[in-house]
Amino acid sequence: MDTPATPSTILVVEDEPLINQAVGDRLRAEGHHVVPAYDGPGAVAAFEEHRPDLVVLDVMLPGFDGLEVCRRIQQQRPVPVLMLTARDDESDVLVGLGVGADDYLTKPFRMRELMARVAALLRRVERAEQLVRETPPTPVTVGDVRLDPGARRVWLVGDEIHLTPTEFDLLSCLAAAKGQVLSRERLLAEVWGWDGGAGATRTVDSHVKALRAKIGAERVRTVHGVGYSLEER
Repeated sequence: MDTPATPSTILVVEDEPLINQAVGDRLRAEGHHVVPAYDGPGAVAAFEEHRPDLVVLDVMLPGFDGLEVCRRIQQQRPVPVLMLTARDDESDVLVGLGVGADDYLTKPFRMRELMARVAALLRRVERAEQLVRETPPTPVTVGDVRLDPGARRVWLVGDEIHLTPTEFDLLSCLAAAKGQVLSRERLLAEVWGWDGGAGATRTVDSHVKALRAKIGAERVRTVHGVGYSLEER
């Protein structure tokens, strides 16, 4: 087991004490600092107090649910959120992604997969910060979509739109290869930083749907059986 060079602070929001404890113990064993919370109001208060680097967030919570927690904490500052959901209904997943979740796992989940998702999210943040430090990125324009990677801002037909961190990274990856078809596996590797196998590509599909809802479905072309490309319009 590798201990992170710089331990991260992770907020674990789960109302089931045994699950909360199990996830927390495993994260601590991986070298992270863990802050537990068991309901919606407690999660928001813990976020404000501890300023975590990542949040593991259950959807079903007392007080108010995880979707509202995600909405409130993302309004304070962007932070990676891994959402845990008891249902795999696509509409629930899209709502979670729409309020700022970066990834999701359906219960029951394997602890090893949860750790892999957490590690991938933390690597993405570190990699993005390093790239900005080493090579200040230049704006990219694809048709009427303009991205400023340094400021992590996006404009559509001149109007700024809000994207979640994962949506921005996905759009940046597609824009860097504009017109080219990128496979789901390649997007999963470059945006999420992990290879979860064929089943994990559903994560890519869900985020593409969320991205299309914001920039227009016609701008992201599906090549069935292959992947996606960003088209000029």
